Amino acid sequence: MKNKIKVFRAMHDLTQEDLAEAIGVTRQTILAIEKGKYVPSLDLAFRISRHFHVNIEEVFTYDEEPMTIDRD
Repeated sequence: MKNKIKVFRAMHDLTQEDLAEAIGVTRQTILAIEKGKYVPSLDLAFRISRHFHVNIEEVFTYDEEPMTIDRD
């Protein structure tokens, strides 16, 4: 899942620590989400988007891999 958390943090002049504290997670969680190493739960994704007062789709983009069909 791609995200624009870093962009929104910059727009609001927030550090990872500031955002983490505001939504009740650790800074490491924010770092992992920003780097794409951790996909947040739906609840956490909504908390992040609500913190920035935007729709969830403005922060997160689902990057689905195209499905391949095995034709034997």
